[in-house]
Amino acid sequence: MPILAALGLLVLLVVVFGPSWWVRHILKRHSAERVDFPGTGSELARHLLDEAGLQTVSVDVTDLGDHYYPDAQAVRLLPQHHNGRSVSAIAVAAHEVSHAVQHARGEPSFARRYELVKNVVWFDKIASVFLLLAPVVLVFVRVPGLFLLQLVVGILFLSVRVIVHLVTLPVEFDASFGKALPVLTRGGYLSASDMPAARDVLRAAAWTYVAAALATLLNLARWLRMLRF
Repeated sequence: MPILAALGLLVLLVVVFGPSWWVRHILKRHSAERVDFPGTGSELARHLLDEAGLQTVSVDVTDLGDHYYPDAQAVRLLPQHHNGRSVSAIAVAAHEVSHAVQHARGEPSFARRYELVKNVVWFDKIASVFLLLAPVVLVFVRVPGLFLLQLVVGILFLSVRVIVHLVTLPVEFDASFGKALPVLTRGGYLSASDMPAARDVLRAAAWTYVAAALATLLNLARWLRMLRF
């Protein structure tokens, strides 16, 4: 039994942390600086945005992860991708610019994802309130049925983030393979020998939200363990 338990824990760790590790590994693997590249990730992003007629979209550096922020109309890149001249920097920049293009075109899938992401923080807060108050209600009201109802409602609200992350997958894959990859290919921004690496990076960028969904499941498991549900 201890061996089976250890194996089960190992499988759980691989499932939950494996995708996140893989994404980081791919980005790092292709992060070597290339002196033969004519520009940085931010310079390519600016060029692609201008070509798409999106001069009002800014390109900023951030420490909060590569992303496109619709409210500010800003493509935000980590320092190594903003200032770097690597396959990772070029591919990630093209991926994030693709989200700006999705937004500008008013693509329905991007709009749905945007609305969900904007509201998911409120679902998290509601879930926390229900889960934190559940034991208090049980102590003072002493109604087990109400306690269980609060737990179920809290877990359902917390699970919304997992659903949101999974809903974003089509948007992410379109950004990587429906837009960024064709642009990089047609524009000749990378040589043919660099394209397999770019595909790896774009695939990793698309799967980032799967890793986030699994991390959310781990957080959900922590809540359940804490409440001994």
